[in-house]
Amino acid sequence: MHEKEICRLVHGKLIALSAFRRLKYNYKKAITNKACEDVMSDYNLSQPVTTKLNELTATPDIEAMRGLMTLDDMKYLIENNQRKIIKMPLKSRNIHMKDPELRLLDNLLDNSILDTLLAGERYTPQQHILFPSQLLRAELLKSLKFPEISYRKYCTQELKPLEQKANRTFIGLPLNRKQTITHGQLSTFRSTLEFPQLCNLLVYIICLLFQSKAFDHSYRIAGIDSTDIATICNPHPLAVIKLPNGKKVRIYNELDADCGKRRKKRDKSDFFIGYRLHTLTAINPKTGHSCPLLTLAAPANHHDSQFSAQLVALAQAIGLNLTLVVADDAYGDPPTTEAILQTHGVRVVTPPRPKVAVPENVAAAGHQVFAHDLCEVPMTYLGHDEEGHEFKCAAEPEECSCSSVCSQSRHIPVDSGLFGQIPELVDYVDELRDVRKHLERGNNLLKNRGLQPLRVHSLPGVNAVATFATMVTMLIEIAGYRKVHHKVSPQLLLPLQEAA
Repeated sequence: MHEKEICRLVHGKLIALSAFRRLKYNYKKAITNKACEDVMSDYNLSQPVTTKLNELTATPDIEAMRGLMTLDDMKYLIENNQRKIIKMPLKSRNIHMKDPELRLLDNLLDNSILDTLLAGERYTPQQHILFPSQLLRAELLKSLKFPEISYRKYCTQELKPLEQKANRTFIGLPLNRKQTITHGQLSTFRSTLEFPQLCNLLVYIICLLFQSKAFDHSYRIAGIDSTDIATICNPHPLAVIKLPNGKKVRIYNELDADCGKRRKKRDKSDFFIGYRLHTLTAINPKTGHSCPLLTLAAPANHHDSQFSAQLVALAQAIGLNLTLVVADDAYGDPPTTEAILQTHGVRVVTPPRPKVAVPENVAAAGHQVFAHDLCEVPMTYLGHDEEGHEFKCAAEPEECSCSSVCSQSRHIPVDSGLFGQIPELVDYVDELRDVRKHLERGNNLLKNRGLQPLRVHSLPGVNAVATFATMVTMLIEIAGYRKVHHKVSPQLLLPLQEAA
């Protein structure tokens, strides 16, 4: 953890400098090397790291976060707003929006609620030509229809001309004068959004998703997965610090980005510079549908297991009722999964790692557990407690010759192999893992809605663009024009209901 602590200290010194991003490359390199020297001059590598995990991973502190709304709070806000405002029919808006999906999304989004969620304490509508809801609608429209073009081209070609009546109508721009939104205004809007505001926007759309009954979340099953987001920056680091243990700390031109290992792809290198997006996706095993609900971006050099607890904590903070979370083996760190179960009551199910040793007196083939070397009758699984997985002897008194000297019970600690949160000997554990195959589609949708290619150059910007892409994905699910029906085996539903 020392390399993360050093990287955090250097980043703190560099970010404190004003206009660092506008400096020339040679000046950046000189300043970065000087900051690294200052940090290493009085840093003791032998001291334990006491910095919080969220500071080391550049993520928000979920437990200390203020201003976060729950789903119940959002329902009350929506109902109270509907009682106060009487919407008058505006036929002129529907005339210019021929796309039925765009028209439906326009009717779903309530500008008064969006302004309430986005406005700061000193916000006064009288002093603004553009409302926050208009800037948000511009971001959502880009993620929906123009994710592949740059913000500059999007603003000049799709928003500025008066002929683009559908786009201007959806955003709320006038159709009789050339008022537009510039890429600088959108950049300022994204940079001023704080993480609680982004979460509240997601809570608003999640509430609309559940109220529309377009997605059934009664199974309370979710999945966590990560995807690589490469940024466009100079691959050569500004400074490199080599630690005594052989590890290196690299500082790049884009301060928030870092070097991470990519999943093996034939047409790309094994390493990339950028971020990793961790997504909490709700899964409906009855229909096979999956829909991303929450996202959390972090530099690419952090292991996936450090973010599962934060996503589960964020889900419970907004009022999502989860029972099971399926993920790949990178999230199956036993201390982390046990802490999630004890703190939040959520089980994390991951595939077993093949390199984990099988406990003694456990059959590798059938995963049957025996009490000792002389035991011939497989034990019965009772469940999970504080000591691990509990097993009881299933033999009758006259069936076992060792019953008088045997304790007839055994505990096996939770590991990342055959004895995870749900051990391999449970019948429905394989069906639970099969649900994980639906997660890849959600990550691909998010990447193709504004994250690939990446048009922003900071971690707050990545969180903002990921939030807009997630909102658009849920709104499309509500509209239902692109829904694809999947065939699911009926045998899968019963064990999922029992597990939940």
